[in-house]
Amino acid sequence: MGNSLKAIVAFVPSNKCQKYLLEDLEEMPVDKMVDLSGRQLRRLPLHICSFRELVKLYLSDNNLNHLPPELEQLQNLQILALDFNNFKALPLVVCTLKQLCILYLGNNKLCSLPLELRLLQNLKTLWIESNCLQCLPEVVCELSLLKTLHAGSNALRTLPAQLRCLQELRTIWLSGNLLSEFPPVLLDMPFLEVIDVDRNSIRFFPSLAHLPGLKLVIYDHNPCRNAPKVAKGVRRVGRWSEETPEPRKRSGAVIEITLDEKPSPPPATKPEPEAEPC
Repeated sequence: MGNSLKAIVAFVPSNKCQKYLLEDLEEMPVDKMVDLSGRQLRRLPLHICSFRELVKLYLSDNNLNHLPPELEQLQNLQILALDFNNFKALPLVVCTLKQLCILYLGNNKLCSLPLELRLLQNLKTLWIESNCLQCLPEVVCELSLLKTLHAGSNALRTLPAQLRCLQELRTIWLSGNLLSEFPPVLLDMPFLEVIDVDRNSIRFFPSLAHLPGLKLVIYDHNPCRNAPKVAKGVRRVGRWSEETPEPRKRSGAVIEITLDEKPSPPPATKPEPEAEPC
């Protein structure tokens, strides 16, 4: 079916037209995964909510701005992808899915997250990149098992001090925000392995050498005057990354240091999650 025809049919709310978009998806697949990405959906067909053993539901790249309350029936759901839609608020029914381990909310129009998000105590991966967040919602700091947080391409200027409570957090992506200083709270998170503050407005980096778990720090595209000091074996990506933390000078002139190729940021297309039991 062509995309143009899909777009036209998507405007028709009848069940027959919605089933047409689903291409005869009548029964739950054996692998307990439903991928409805890129179907031009404007609402979630209710019969999907009858697949009570469903584990993975991908609804990326549609035209959704709400979800039906019947979604609460999917109590075995572990992965939910709602990225690239039109959500201005996270539907509260999502917060009833207490087995969720991975939640993709990127590329929507979210300005906040509801307090009910704290109910998702099994959540390990949260992607909220490319939204309208001006501050990191403090409720994120209550997700005690969170390991990966992708909050890039928002309008964050600071991070809440409560973030240090996330002792399981290993990777934090903050690229493309409005940070004018390196977030002080990250200095108190010794278990962090990856810190990405690329494309911000940070002018000075404190030493990160005291963070024993750190493996990679990405600080490129900042107007910084120094590189962060790191422990031996930690990879830095940015100006002077392979040199001493200060630029070398000769006769008053700064010698440009050749940059290493920057590693790829988190992929736009989500990888298949690790087969880690939730």
